[in-house]
Amino acid sequence: MSGRFVRSSKYRHVFGRPTRKDQCYDNLRISKNAWDTNLVKVNPRYLSVNWEAGGGGAFAVIPLEERGKLPERIPLFRGHTAVVLDTDWNPFNDDLIASGSDDGKVLLWRVPEGFTLRPDVEPDEIQDIAPVGKLSGHPKLVPLVPSQFCLWKIGHVLFNPAAENILATASGDFTVKIWDIEAGASKLTLNLGDIVQSQAWSANGSLLVTTSRDKKLRIWDVRQERPAHETQGHSGAKNSRVVWLGERDRVATTGFSKMSDRQLALWDIRAPREPINGFKTLDSISGVCMPFWDDGTQCLYLAGRGDGNIRYFELENDKFEFLAEYKSADPQRGIAFMPKRGVNPHENEVTRAFKTVNDSYIEPISFIVPRRSENFQDDIYPPTVGLKPAMGPSEWFAGKEAIPPKISMASVYEGEGLKEVTGVQEQPTPTTSAPEPKPAEPVAAKKVAEPVPTPAPVVKPEVSMKEQGASMAAMVNKFADKEDDAEPVDDDSSFEEIPKPTERAARSADNASPSIKTSPWQQKEEAKSQASPAPASPVVPERSTPTVPTPTTTTPPPSAGSTLQAGAAVAADAVQREVSAIKDLLAEQTKIIASQAEQMQNLTAEIESLKAKLG
Repeated sequence: MSGRFVRSSKYRHVFGRPTRKDQCYDNLRISKNAWDTNLVKVNPRYLSVNWEAGGGGAFAVIPLEERGKLPERIPLFRGHTAVVLDTDWNPFNDDLIASGSDDGKVLLWRVPEGFTLRPDVEPDEIQDIAPVGKLSGHPKLVPLVPSQFCLWKIGHVLFNPAAENILATASGDFTVKIWDIEAGASKLTLNLGDIVQSQAWSANGSLLVTTSRDKKLRIWDVRQERPAHETQGHSGAKNSRVVWLGERDRVATTGFSKMSDRQLALWDIRAPREPINGFKTLDSISGVCMPFWDDGTQCLYLAGRGDGNIRYFELENDKFEFLAEYKSADPQRGIAFMPKRGVNPHENEVTRAFKTVNDSYIEPISFIVPRRSENFQDDIYPPTVGLKPAMGPSEWFAGKEAIPPKISMASVYEGEGLKEVTGVQEQPTPTTSAPEPKPAEPVAAKKVAEPVPTPAPVVKPEVSMKEQGASMAAMVNKFADKEDDAEPVDDDSSFEEIPKPTERAARSADNASPSIKTSPWQQKEEAKSQASPAPASPVVPERSTPTVPTPTTTTPPPSAGSTLQAGAAVAADAVQREVSAIKDLLAEQTKIIASQAEQMQNLTAEIESLKAKLG
């Protein structure tokens, strides 16, 4: 059979479509800070970009419809005194965003109504946006020596995907704090012991997974403030990333091996001792691999920092099946993916990425399923999470777990807004609680070993001179040479030993003669003897005679020579009889031939006489 088998998939032909330069977001000053972050975040209305600004940290918010080359002076979101490291949009409020900075502050911002980057005012009159809230809880200054202080940075901020206004922030003090931004207070603290490199929430918001510089993968039961599981992650020295795979009880990590090969791993949160199917090697490129999960298509997208390619895989049977790769000559330092409710279903767009190019502009890339039909494709657009949270902050801190209500993508296709889907069964991610600490078992008192009594020595009687002589004689006999022993056979001899032929058993007289076919003459004689039976002899009544015991005599068995002579005599007699029978048969055949010749002569004479009469 020729050809090869191809795995069936709806997303096998998904391709990435780039955007023309005039439709990109150009003339940007993207931050050049070396902190490992995505630099950009996106929601269906706005795009946030970490900005390279002087006189303190800032970031820009760009409305998605304002494409092209941006003005030289735009309104920025200013409030930090150091570079902004990370931002995150509230999943249930497209106007609310949080930011973390190198100054150790967490600030909250609200995008003004009707916000635009091209206001109808002079450039000098453009006003920057101020924060609407500040979260204080992480330590800012830590003394290193009496005259020097270390400023802890806020490296990662991430909103809870199920509960409203719950925010997780990771700091350089090796902790992750959980905030209720309505109350403006930190209510939970997770102590890691090292710097957090990446974090991700579960779909129901009850668990948090982190990777850190100590190469550990931790799955936290957040409300108990301790890890439910902790295991060894990627062994390489560079940063690793983690992403939760939607409503599944699986997480995916990217990192490096000890040989600096980029790796991908899939973990079961219920038993994360080892990754499922081990660590999968991707390539040997040095840039950190940024993972993004699309729960609607069950696809994982991997974008590397420093290279322009985006690979995507489909998760099937706990295995990442490679689909395709978007290739570009323009490398990216940061990237963000649009939530599902912001894609364009009229073009069969399943997701959209926004990648930074040369730190000067952002290019949208649409990933499209090629289909000819112009109708709504419900098989590639399952219901997705909308803008309504599953619970409030107080309910979440009380221990509630739920998946947010979902909306129909068909309503987005028809332009009817975000309509909730009824009858969708919620399947929250199972919570893995941290094991309760076991009480210390009482230590049993050690028993003092009792002294063991020493056995009394046994006194043996002295051996006499006679017994000693007997034992010496036995030893001499043991090692004496045996003259009667046969010489050993040399196994290395080149002559082969021919075994003595075994004598065949003598055949009986009946079996000694060869099987001779019965002649016709013998058959005739036998038939005559059977036709004339012998006269029956008169029956003589038996007399009653006393029984005389017959002495038992043992007949010696015949010797082999006498048996052979008897067999030869019997064979010669049989051959003689056969020869005489053959002679008689030949004589009879000769008579028959002579009579037939005589008849032929008579017939010939009659024919001649008939010819004479006719002639």
